[in-house]
Amino acid sequence: MNYDFDRVIDRRGGDSLKWNIDVNQIPMWYADADVASPPAVIAALVVRAAHGVYGYAQEPAALRKIIVERMFRLYGWHILPEDIVPVPGIIPGFNLASRAFGAPGAGVIVQAPTFYPISRDVDLYDMIAQHAPLRRFVDALHVHFAYDPIAFEAAFDDRSKIATLCHPHNPTGHVFGRDELLHMAQTCVDRKVVICSDEIHCDIRLDGGVHIPIASLSETIAHQCVTLMSPSKAFNIPGLVVGFAIIQNPELRERYVRAQSGMIPHPSAFSYAATLAAYESGDDWLVQANAYYAANRDYALAYLRQHIPQLRCTIPAATYLLWIDARELRLSCSVRDFFARNGVALGDGTPFGGESEDFVRMTLACPRSVLAQALDAMRSAFASL
Repeated sequence: MNYDFDRVIDRRGGDSLKWNIDVNQIPMWYADADVASPPAVIAALVVRAAHGVYGYAQEPAALRKIIVERMFRLYGWHILPEDIVPVPGIIPGFNLASRAFGAPGAGVIVQAPTFYPISRDVDLYDMIAQHAPLRRFVDALHVHFAYDPIAFEAAFDDRSKIATLCHPHNPTGHVFGRDELLHMAQTCVDRKVVICSDEIHCDIRLDGGVHIPIASLSETIAHQCVTLMSPSKAFNIPGLVVGFAIIQNPELRERYVRAQSGMIPHPSAFSYAATLAAYESGDDWLVQANAYYAANRDYALAYLRQHIPQLRCTIPAATYLLWIDARELRLSCSVRDFFARNGVALGDGTPFGGESEDFVRMTLACPRSVLAQALDAMRSAFASL
C-alpha cells in the first residue's frame, strides 16, 4: 500500500500547540510531524474510542512480547519482558532517572548541544551539569558534529552519577557509531555512572542504517543503562505521551520503579492501543515515511545551498530534524526572531546549549508543499538583508 505524505492536513484552529501559537507563521520548530499516523493506529484508536468507557488501563498482554521481539528483530538486542517499564513519554522517563539515580549536588554528564529538557531536568533536581560538548566542525557547505572522547572523559569527577545520551542525536541528526558508543559506555562503566539514553528517534533512519542501542553492546554495559524508547516520533503519536524504559539491571530497575510510585502515571488506554497497533502493523508505513523525510531533507539541503549558502546545515542521518548554523548571517537579533518576522517559526538553538545561540532547528516531517513554503519564506527573509 502506498501512503500519501503529500496530503496537507489543516491543523489550525484545533488543538495543535504547534499550529496555533502564531497564525501568521509556518511552524517548523516543533518535533511534531504534519502527516497522518498509520491507518492501523487510527483504526485501533477508533475501536478503542467506540468502547465508550475510558478507565484506568491495564497494559495489553501482548505488548511486552512484541517489544522484546522487535528489539531482537531490528537491533539484535536480547531483552526480557520484565526489563520493560512503561512510562508516559521520554521526558518523564528522564525525570524518573534523575529521581532514582541522582541527588542535589550530583553531577550529570551533558553532551551539548542536546535535547533541552535534559539540561532543564538537571536544574530541576538541583544537580550539576558537567559539560562534554560534541565536537563541531564546518566545511564549505555543512556543519558536522561528532562525539568528543577527550571532552567526555574530562567532564567526570567524583560527583558524576548520570551520563545522558541522545541517540540518534537531537538536534544534529548524528548517529553515534559503535566505536563512539563503546568508548562512551566503557568510560561510564569504569566510573560506575548510570547511562540514561534517549533513543526515541531510533526508528527514523534516513540513511538506511541500523540503530545500535548502547545497552546492546555487552551485558556489562547493559547493566549500567536505562534506555528510553517510544513509538511516538516514528509513528507520529507524540500527543498520546507513551514510552518505555528498558532496564536490564534488576537493582537499577527496582530503584527506577520505586521513584515512579505515586509520581508518574502509566500510559493511557489510547496510548497502549496505538503502541500495539504501530508495532504490529505500522512498519510498512514507517519505511515509506522515512523515505519521504529523507527526500525532504535532500530537498531542503539543495534549496538552502542554492538560495542561502550562508546557512550551513547538518546532514542528518536520523531524525526528521535539520540543525542550521546561521552564524555567517551576523544578525543583530536572534535567528529565530529574524525568520519569525518573515513568516516562518524555527526552533531557537539557545536552549540546546553548546554555544548554539546562532543555530535554529527545523522540522522536515511535513508535506513537501509546506516545506517549500517555509523555505521560500526563509529566502524572502534573507533577501531583506
